[in-house]
Amino acid sequence: MNWTNGRRPDDIGVAVIGAGYWGPNLIRNFLGSDRIWLDAVCDLDVDRGRAVVGRHTSVRVTPDLDDILNDPGIDAVAIATPAGTHYGIARTCLEAGKHVLVEKPLALSSRDAERLVAVAAERQLTLMCDHTFCYTPVVTRLHDDIASGALGSIQFVDSVRINLGLIQPDADVFWDLLPHDLSILDFILPRGIQPLAVSALGVDPVGAGRACVGHVTMTLPDNALIHVHVSWLSPVKIRNFVVGGSRRHAVWDDVNPAQRLTIYERGVEVAGYRSGHADEQRELRVQYRSGDMLAPALKEREALAGVVSHFADCIRSGATPITDGAAGVRVLRVLEAVDASVAACGALIPVQTTTTARV
Repeated sequence: MNWTNGRRPDDIGVAVIGAGYWGPNLIRNFLGSDRIWLDAVCDLDVDRGRAVVGRHTSVRVTPDLDDILNDPGIDAVAIATPAGTHYGIARTCLEAGKHVLVEKPLALSSRDAERLVAVAAERQLTLMCDHTFCYTPVVTRLHDDIASGALGSIQFVDSVRINLGLIQPDADVFWDLLPHDLSILDFILPRGIQPLAVSALGVDPVGAGRACVGHVTMTLPDNALIHVHVSWLSPVKIRNFVVGGSRRHAVWDDVNPAQRLTIYERGVEVAGYRSGHADEQRELRVQYRSGDMLAPALKEREALAGVVSHFADCIRSGATPITDGAAGVRVLRVLEAVDASVAACGALIPVQTTTTARV
């Protein structure tokens, strides 16, 4: 093993597989990290890979995955290839003894994702999903506020994720955009609170051959509801995420860097009482609560740098990533329920909760 060009003996060696759309972002963050060493990039287009890593770097570029698998100096891989290849590449790398980070989605089916989880557990390797938004300061704050009870019990979540986006050749708008919201929800909701059932409708008004606009409604325990609107066809970019709690409401506006998160002490309280009339008709007493508004000062940082750092920490310590393989499975189960609901014209479809796959 050749420890040259500044690499230390205790550095974690990593390779990025795929230098297309998302790969360059991973490459840049690995190069900028002092927690991990980018050793190689694997891409079928070698010229593209070399252009991404630049001339003044020791990172080697190879078109052959076997070069990565057979290199004992590479401890981990980050996979940024088309979604249909995630399962095959990730499983091959795990079976070769490499820790694995996979961009969303973890696989194209929850069953395949479960298999990856089982292989990683069997070999005691880190399997982590690149659910990037979970590493932003805003989502971390939402998670902490919900966990501490600062927002109270969750009553609803409304999300709008729309823009004039790139119509994907191999995925509809649900599989392209919805995983962001599903991974955020999976992280911030209290442990054990997950969507129970899904109703979804998608349309293709431009003739793209796949849904370009979609609405998804998910039920939660205790009569709570989630709604997500996704679209590739909006003339404006909107990234709004509202969490309604019994005590406070949180509003995340991701396109407003000056004030991304706002906490409102506002809400509605409803109490029933007997009017005393002969028919004992139940009447409602509605009280509106209007309190302070807080805009927390959150330090801006690149979320993907947090992904890279957390990946390295989990490899070193053996800790479970906050966006582990199981989180990827849960996201895929909801996506599968979305597909089933769209096919059934919006029917309410239960979300699978049991594991059925084997290695």
